[in-house]
Amino acid sequence: TEMMRALGYPRLISMENFHTPNFMLVSEVLLWLVKRYEPQTDIPADVETEQDRVFFIKAVTQFMATKAHIKLNTKKLYQADGYAVKELLKVTSVLYGAMSTKGVERADLREEDYSKFKLDLGSKIADLKAARQLASEITSKGAVLYDLLGKEMELREARTESIARPLEINEAEKVMKIAIDSVLEQVQKMKDMLKNVALDETSLEAKIEKRKLELERSQKRLRTLQSVRPAFMDEYEKIEEQLQKQYSSYLEKFRNLTYMEQLLDDHRRAEQEMFEEAANMLRLMQNRLKEEEQHLLKSGNNNDSDVDIQEDEGSDSELDGQIMKQHTSTEALLQGRAGARIVGAMQGGDTEEDEDSGDSEIDLDEDDEEEDDLEDDSMEISPNKSSHRARKPEPLEQSDNDF
Repeated sequence: TEMMRALGYPRLISMENFHTPNFMLVSEVLLWLVKRYEPQTDIPADVETEQDRVFFIKAVTQFMATKAHIKLNTKKLYQADGYAVKELLKVTSVLYGAMSTKGVERADLREEDYSKFKLDLGSKIADLKAARQLASEITSKGAVLYDLLGKEMELREARTESIARPLEINEAEKVMKIAIDSVLEQVQKMKDMLKNVALDETSLEAKIEKRKLELERSQKRLRTLQSVRPAFMDEYEKIEEQLQKQYSSYLEKFRNLTYMEQLLDDHRRAEQEMFEEAANMLRLMQNRLKEEEQHLLKSGNNNDSDVDIQEDEGSDSELDGQIMKQHTSTEALLQGRAGARIVGAMQGGDTEEDEDSGDSEIDLDEDDEEEDDLEDDSMEISPNKSSHRARKPEPLEQSDNDF
């Protein structure tokens, strides 16, 4: 605003004028700057339509690039907002700097005064090209003239002899006839060429007509082909609809599959955490039982009397029974948790459980015979036997199915 005021712009400009796109003001400022830079420029000021605006912006930027060597951004100028002000500053700063260096207040000067100090760069460039061409021609002509002047001594004698010799009419007539005949031959050749041109023109017109007819026929054929619907188009549309349905069902199944896989991974992770927790609990209980046994053994060694020893033995047997009960309960808990995962193979044959079940049958027979003698041992072995009895399978009949 201050630079435009210093340069003598008649209107007042503020930054609020460029908050919204204002192409009319930008075009007016550009035209004024161009006229201020060179008053004799002829740039159309019509900016009513879009094409006129584009042409105006291109003309201004081309003028500033060729005359003032200032590169302007056409897109920012066409936006006519704050970005356009930055492009306008490139021109105004040049004019303002020139005014400040000369020390002349250009606001008081008129446009007529600028024509005195104007430099028409376009005309100067044209004059420079013409001067270069003339310089090259002068050098070439000078070289030819120098060669001809060198031959002047020989040509002077021939010229004086030809001038001094009298003119013979017969020879002049012969030369004139020869020249006339050559001219007549050239005229005949030109006439023949004109006739050939006429023939060529008629042949070309015939070819053009033929091509036009072929074009019309091909256009008619194209229109008929476009109007005809292909026989397989209905089937193609049906197949396309079916493909779309299949694709939608595929997407749904794929989403469900990924969701189920995620749930399965979460379930396996939870089972793994449960197994780790059970293993940690078993390890802690084993450590605790070992510490209690060591503590009991130390306390038993400190007593000297037989009565105390018998009491300690009774207490040790009771503690051993409690320890065995806790151990069997933890094993049952771990077996119950580990039973969630079933690991097997497709191979047949006897397994360890079958062997254990066989042993359990033998043990059951022996227990029936010796119930009274082995009461204490049955207290320790009964949990394991009960588990074996629960897992004992009934005898199967022989069949062909191995599974």
